[in-house]
Amino acid sequence: MAERLGCRGLRVVAVPNTIQKDKGRYGAVMLEMYGPHQTHWLNYVRALGASNDGGRWVFDESGEPFPFEKREHYQARRVRDRFTFDLLKEYLRHLGLSPFEEDFYLPEGAPAWLVERKGPFLPNHHEYTLAQVREDL
Repeated sequence: MAERLGCRGLRVVAVPNTIQKDKGRYGAVMLEMYGPHQTHWLNYVRALGASNDGGRWVFDESGEPFPFEKREHYQARRVRDRFTFDLLKEYLRHLGLSPFEEDFYLPEGAPAWLVERKGPFLPNHHEYTLAQVREDL
């Protein structure tokens, strides 16, 4: 979408790790920036993530680091501590974003884009309503 619209785009993932005995959700904290041009991998400009990959935490990074990154965190002993929710929020603030704050969405007088996806992402994936997610949290 970033390439087609000629702008940068972000994918932000913040899923608490609630998995216990095959119930709950595998956690993940990710930040992916896409550019309006082809790069070495799709059109990623920068990608960071710590995620529970089926019971084992993994940390990934690619692309050129942002000047504000606290790269020393990426050496943390526990993999899940290498990129935390708090670090994600801090990085987003550096990018001028605060998507976890309610007043961030459609400030008064600001234009908006509505992107709607219909149907499941993949046939074996589940979709949840906002009410269901709030109940789980």
